Amino acid sequence: MKILLDMMGGDNAPLAPLEGAAQVIKAHSDIEIVGLGDEQAVRALAQEKNIPLTGITLVNCTQNIEMDDEPALAIRRKKDSPTVVGLSMLRDGEGDAFVSAGSTGALHVGSSLILRTLKGIKRPALACMVPSKEKNYLLVDCGANAECRPDMLQAFGIMGSCYMNKVNGVADPVVGLANNGAEETKGPPLYQQAHQLLKETPGLNFMGNIEPRDVPMGYADVVVCDGFTGNVILKMTEGMAKMILTILKGMFKKNIGGMIAALLLKKDLFALKKRMDSEEVGGAPLLGAKCPVIKAHGSSSGKAIKNAILQAKTCVEKDLCGTMQAALNEMNARQKATEQTASAESQE
Repeated sequence: MKILLDMMGGDNAPLAPLEGAAQVIKAHSDIEIVGLGDEQAVRALAQEKNIPLTGITLVNCTQNIEMDDEPALAIRRKKDSPTVVGLSMLRDGEGDAFVSAGSTGALHVGSSLILRTLKGIKRPALACMVPSKEKNYLLVDCGANAECRPDMLQAFGIMGSCYMNKVNGVADPVVGLANNGAEETKGPPLYQQAHQLLKETPGLNFMGNIEPRDVPMGYADVVVCDGFTGNVILKMTEGMAKMILTILKGMFKKNIGGMIAALLLKKDLFALKKRMDSEEVGGAPLLGAKCPVIKAHGSSSGKAIKNAILQAKTCVEKDLCGTMQAALNEMNARQKATEQTASAESQE
C-alpha cells in the first residue's frame, strides 16, 4: 500500500511528518510512504535527527501552500506544491491515499477540483471521530464548509451514516442535527430546512435536532452541522478535555491522599487520557472525495501523523470511497422509488 504524505504541511513540519512516517514504516512493512516536499530540507533533517528514510520515497516539490494563502488561488498557482502534486498523483493512481496537516481550505478545494467528488455529493466534508460519554461519535462537517445549503447538510448526514455503518460497523447509526433546541422550528432557516430534508431521507435513522449539551452524552452516532459550527464544537471539546485532565492532575498531586488515589486509579486514568487525546485519532477523512484523503491537525506531532497514516490505511483497506458510493447509490435509488410511489398514489 502506498500512502502519499505532505512533508511540509503543519506547524511542526517537516519534523512531525518525517517522524510519523518513520514510525509507521518501522511497524508496518506493508506500507510505503511517498513524502512530498523540499527533498533537500527533509534529507538534511533526517540526517540531523538520525531518522532513517528506509521505506520513504521523497518527491521534490519547489512550492508550498501557506496557511494564509487563498485556497482556490493557491491550487491554481502553486502547481508544484505537495497538496497539488499529491492529489494529482492520487487521482492518477500513483498512490492509495493522501495525508496532509497543511491548509484545510487548500486540501478541500484541491480535492474537489483535482480528485472530484463521489456521484451525488457536491462538496466534501471533514468528518472527525469525537469521544463522548459511552462511545465516539462522528462530527460532520468539522471545518471544511463554513457556509452550507440545506441539501449539503442532508448529504453530510447520509455520508456520516454510511461511514459509521460501513467502516465502524454501527448498525442503523443514529443521526442528529446540532441545533440550539430540540424542536423542529429551532435555529435559522438553513437548519429548519435541513431538518425537514433529513427527516424525509429514506433509510436514514434521524433523531431530529440535538442540543450541544447533549452531544457529549453520545445520544447520536453522527452529529451534522455546518463547518463553522462543527469546528467550534470540535475545538471546544478539545479544550474541555485538556481542562478536565489538568484539573484532575492537580487534584491528585495536591496531597498524599490524592497521590494514593491516583495510584489506585492509574489504569483507568491512563485509559481516560488516551481516549480524550485527539492525537490518538490522527486526522479527519474528507468524506465525499473520490479517493481517501486525511486531514491531520495543523499542530500534529509525529504521533498524530503516524495515526493519520494508519487511519488512511484503514480507509483503503475497507474501501471507504467504494462502499460509500454504493451506499449513496442505494439510498438515492430508495429515495427515487419513494418519490415515484408517492407520485403514483397522488395520481390515483
